[in-house]
Amino acid sequence: MAKYFNYFPKTVYTLQNEVVGVETITNLVSRFTLEKSFLDNTSIYLKYDVQESDTPEIIADKLYGSPERHWIVLAANEMIDPQFDWPLEYRTLNRVIENKYLANANTSLGETGLSWSQSNIHSYYQVEKRTSASGTEFEKKVQVDANTYANVVVSSTNVTLNSGAVITVDVSKETKTYYDFEIEENENKRSIRLIKPEFAFELENQLKQLFA
Repeated sequence: MAKYFNYFPKTVYTLQNEVVGVETITNLVSRFTLEKSFLDNTSIYLKYDVQESDTPEIIADKLYGSPERHWIVLAANEMIDPQFDWPLEYRTLNRVIENKYLANANTSLGETGLSWSQSNIHSYYQVEKRTSASGTEFEKKVQVDANTYANVVVSSTNVTLNSGAVITVDVSKETKTYYDFEIEENENKRSIRLIKPEFAFELENQLKQLFA
């Protein structure tokens, strides 16, 4: 991170404490973002699934030869907060869930934020699966409210189409706990894009020129 901020312009800051003085500091108000046309150009990217032990620094070191180029990984995925925009490790995620839902828990009965999230429903779904005679399946899952969910009738019916083909329509329902919701949100962050090295190095040169 240190070298990344070396590219940024400097600004003068007046100190007003016990001793009045002037300090030259890095202007952190400056921002570097990638143009949408660049972000939309799929030919310059590699797809990557973040592993449990990965950090932006580790990936940058492997792909670009230096952990200091981690900012390229973050910029390519429009990540502002590397702490929470990046997928969390399992233990860290559990701590975040514990703190997030602790206020909902009945601690007098020994309930924790984590256990509350695992036993309370976040969302309800009605699921319809259509299966053809050849075994081809099509599933549609729709989020519904609690009342609609309660009235969903689980069923399995054979339906004859206008073409004469017979399909089986299975209706079921599912729920998702707050814990599963948080896990799913975290997993969705694992699929990222990485700028190919030959384009990344050019991008770094452009950054240097921008703040030169």
